[in-house]
Amino acid sequence: MTVYSNPGTPGALVTFKPRYENWIGGEWVKPVQGQYFEDISPVNGKPFAEVARGTAEDIELALDAAHRAAPAWGKTSSTERAAILNKIADIIDANLELLSVAETWENGKPVRETLNADLPLSSDHFRYFASAIRAQDGEHAELNGDMVSYQFHEPLGVVGQIIPWNFPLLMAVWKLAPALAAGNAIVLKPAEQTPVSILVLIELDGDILPPGVLDVVNGFGIEAGKPLASSSRIRKIAFTGETSTGRLIMQYASANIIPSTMELGGKNPNIFFSDVAQEKDAFYDKAQEGFVLFAFNQGEVCTAPSRALLQKPIYDDFLGDAVERTRKAIQGNPLDTNTQVGAQSSNDQLEKILSYIDIGKKEGAKLALGGERVDLGGEISGGYYVEPTIFEGHNKMRLFQEEIFGPVLAVTSFTDYDDAISIANDTLYGLGAGVWSRNGNIAYKAGRDIQAGRVWVNNYHAYPAGASFGGYKSSGIGRENNKLALGAYQQAPGLDRSEGNGHAAGKRHRIDHHPGGNQCSGGVDPGRGRTSAEPLGRTRAAHVPPVGGLLRRFLALSYPAGEFITSDRDVLLGRLDIAPSATEPRVIDFWMSAEQFEYWSHTFLSVDVVPGRGGGFSVEAPRGVRFLLRSRLMESFG
Repeated sequence: MTVYSNPGTPGALVTFKPRYENWIGGEWVKPVQGQYFEDISPVNGKPFAEVARGTAEDIELALDAAHRAAPAWGKTSSTERAAILNKIADIIDANLELLSVAETWENGKPVRETLNADLPLSSDHFRYFASAIRAQDGEHAELNGDMVSYQFHEPLGVVGQIIPWNFPLLMAVWKLAPALAAGNAIVLKPAEQTPVSILVLIELDGDILPPGVLDVVNGFGIEAGKPLASSSRIRKIAFTGETSTGRLIMQYASANIIPSTMELGGKNPNIFFSDVAQEKDAFYDKAQEGFVLFAFNQGEVCTAPSRALLQKPIYDDFLGDAVERTRKAIQGNPLDTNTQVGAQSSNDQLEKILSYIDIGKKEGAKLALGGERVDLGGEISGGYYVEPTIFEGHNKMRLFQEEIFGPVLAVTSFTDYDDAISIANDTLYGLGAGVWSRNGNIAYKAGRDIQAGRVWVNNYHAYPAGASFGGYKSSGIGRENNKLALGAYQQAPGLDRSEGNGHAAGKRHRIDHHPGGNQCSGGVDPGRGRTSAEPLGRTRAAHVPPVGGLLRRFLALSYPAGEFITSDRDVLLGRLDIAPSATEPRVIDFWMSAEQFEYWSHTFLSVDVVPGRGGGFSVEAPRGVRFLLRSRLMESFG
């Protein structure tokens, strides 16, 4: 047994600063409006630090920093990014006890959990995504003999992330690791109940990432969270929290047409089939442990098994044993490694839990255990503690349908397999579930029939890196913790390359753009030609319908010979010797709209002349000739 010293006392592993600022652009930055709020430890109910109270102005500063950092960070190699993620993991491992004590003091969970779960899983997730990004390949498909389609992985750019208070570090890492691995810059808002844990980690590893790649703005949801989630300057928003807030954030995202990842609430069934009690052996003991896990992390887990479904033949005996096992759970000082049940994360959450206990009593649910607030006395007398509580009732009660987010379990019975699945799926949510059976066929079938994003079979509350995590129904959208999460922080541009029969026999012309003008390879210098701000696309009325071309609905592309009309609004780039045949040499002008010219002016273009019909930009296409236009990006393929 170890009892860690309270932070800031003699022998303590961590001493918090009196005040924490926002972390923006690699520096500690004071809030624009100069306001701060208190961070209160649920262990004793007392404040231990002041934290910057960020607002929309601070979010804008963080977005400025992130946008400055994003281009360079997005271009770093996967090898470089993986090395940085591994360094962060090393720092977490080297400071395991310090970070565990810090998080326990701020959140109230037992230090045995932060030492053995939260922090080891955090470092492992960084290492997992370091490996995943190194192993990620692009994809290609040979569509036919002449066409190959390539799919690439690119970062989204700047993304926003809003973190919950129940796992301040691990939930942050679930989002940070894939986003950083994919090459994004991040503006992160921690929960106002637990902002300091992530800031302590940044004190340890803040100089590893380039300035601006990770920016943290503290504050309240309406003052800092909403400006971040509704900003048109982010390309994705990720959120973990309760469902009603998730709906609002999804509305903000839809207004800006950006993707979102939502990990929301749950009312998770834990099903125990009668064969579990076939013998009172190690398997039975493990199933009993699975029942008691409703109180893990004080029930403050989105996937908490908050509904227990027991098959009728074993209901009384199994429940009796489980109640006695729950009664033996050790509740005490969260800094004591023997403690199994700690403090609720805030006074507001404590009051919510107590109100639901009162609701259960008024609904007529039978109280089998607990149901009261606990005063542990001494220096933690003012902390936020409640007894693990077990009710018996039916699935239509509010205790069974509404997420409480505390150590409160609702127990009911079922008759047969179909009844179990029906009760399990009778909920708005679909985040997690547990199935316990010695029969492999039953366990597998139930695992597939339950509508939940994560189903544990003969175990519960395992969260290894590499196992996808996310919800069905009102429990959210998207997946985290596995390589699927990389795709959520990437865009996948496609590139279709046609070789054709003319690639070897055809000609390539390169047009380089320079500040002083344009040069066509081969020594021809056409100059800028006739230009205007109005693009060629706006002179469509003067043009006949184009031939071919993938974008012909939107832009003038290639036209039949003799039917291409130009005006003083177009740009003459150069002349191309297209030589459609050895006996029919021909030089034609290569035109481009002013709009397209401005788009391409940062690079050089290569134009391939190959057999075919249509294609290319605004050029006159003789019969049997088409043009393939390539930017600098494509030079390496040629």
